[in-house]
Amino acid sequence: MPDKNTKPSSLSMNTLDDIPTPHANAQHITALKKDSGRVVGYQLSDGRVIDKDEAVALARQGGIAGVGIAHRNGNEYLKSLPDDTENNNLDNLPSISD
Repeated sequence: MPDKNTKPSSLSMNTLDDIPTPHANAQHITALKKDSGRVVGYQLSDGRVIDKDEAVALARQGGIAGVGIAHRNGNEYLKSLPDDTENNNLDNLPSISD
């Protein structure tokens, strides 16, 4: 089992298709919008709630910090960049509803 104090391996970074460089004023994701347990959008630090496709496009433009872009079954989605803390992982963020 890896030591919790070690930096993430390049293997975890390899699961990302793109790691955009965020702008200085990039937003952070503060909550996940879910429907039947599936992530359908994200709440940003400025309070906006955007859908998954908008979030991927915004992240690709450098508008969201701390995330990379991955894909599964032909769908792109955001994934937390690996670091030494767990509390900023998308899976650990609160969920919001309409």
